[in-house]
Amino acid sequence: MPNTVVPAGLLDRVRSTLALTGAEPTPVHVAAALRADGTICGDAMVLAVVTALRREALGAGPLDSLLAEPGVTDILVNGPDEVYIDRGRGLEFVAIRTGDESAIRRLATRLAAAAGRRLDDSTPYVDVRLADGTRFHAVLAPIAAPGTCLSLRVPSRKVFTLDDLVAAGALPQAGAAILQDLLDSRLAFLISGGTGTGKTTLLNSLLSLANPAERLVLVEDANELRPDHPHVVRLEARPPNIEGSGEISLRDLVRQALRMRPDRLVVGEVRGPEVVDLLTALNTGHEGGCGTIHANSASDVPARLEALGALAGLSQSAVQSQAASALHAVIHLTRTPTGHRRITEIHTLSKPPNGPLTTHPAVTFHPDNTLTLHPPSRLFTTPAQATPAGAA
Repeated sequence: MPNTVVPAGLLDRVRSTLALTGAEPTPVHVAAALRADGTICGDAMVLAVVTALRREALGAGPLDSLLAEPGVTDILVNGPDEVYIDRGRGLEFVAIRTGDESAIRRLATRLAAAAGRRLDDSTPYVDVRLADGTRFHAVLAPIAAPGTCLSLRVPSRKVFTLDDLVAAGALPQAGAAILQDLLDSRLAFLISGGTGTGKTTLLNSLLSLANPAERLVLVEDANELRPDHPHVVRLEARPPNIEGSGEISLRDLVRQALRMRPDRLVVGEVRGPEVVDLLTALNTGHEGGCGTIHANSASDVPARLEALGALAGLSQSAVQSQAASALHAVIHLTRTPTGHRRITEIHTLSKPPNGPLTTHPAVTFHPDNTLTLHPPSRLFTTPAQATPAGAA
């Protein structure tokens, strides 16, 4: 039976016996291995061993049931039987048997190998996308303590609409109308926030609202964006191989995307020197471009852009000038300690002739699901776009 507990030592001995004979983990072969081990057990133990061995060989092993559970966004393994999940309400411990440290290490190396990457003592960490779209990160012991650590980011099975986000309390209905106007006006924007705040979810929602006649070219480190749109082209970066060659960077892909006639150029996450190519593109007639960026607040985005631009050798003043003319808005998201994600503010950007790049509040979204507008703002060029302060 699936609930039968298999002693770790017994599982190791059966695994070794099957490896020596080259036999598959079928009930017949497992029963024979148990007899050879001198273990007397019933059908329930045989089936439990078969189930455990098949889980090791297929999918994500003991984590498969969590990956299939609706609402789970993250799975974290800190060591043997120490597993946490996030269903959007913060981390919670789950009682699940992962096996010992060696079992977790085997799972990590197998998942990495399935994605074409090496994971061993010489390369003790890996960050890959699995075949089902799950983002998988692992760090082996002793680099990770007390044992091998796994992190899995589960892709959303649903593209949330703005109405869904309104229903979830992420923003008020009037805020959804403002975002729709921003998209329809083909303004360039960045979505900022910390890890797990819902940046990709919001970008998916907005891209799904783009004109069906538009061609969207998505550039990503790992394929996470899945907008509900009829014309989408995806470009995915590639890390170097074991020999250190074959890398295709986000910067390479942004340059290639510009030759593919994009109506909207989208960078899933701006986090390196590719920011220079994105800003250049937005300043040369490619309207409506967008992406996400890690920042603690909308007002921190200029400093973040300057830091990323420095990686490409661009001066602070050059980054500021490029960003001021290329970007129209920053949409910022936060996540509360209870796991609730919501949009908190929209800022515009400007740079006076002799001053730094700064952001200015255009809309503030309050926890009570009201909002405040801060005109004058180039987001509100017509009376129809403006909503009275405090409107729901």
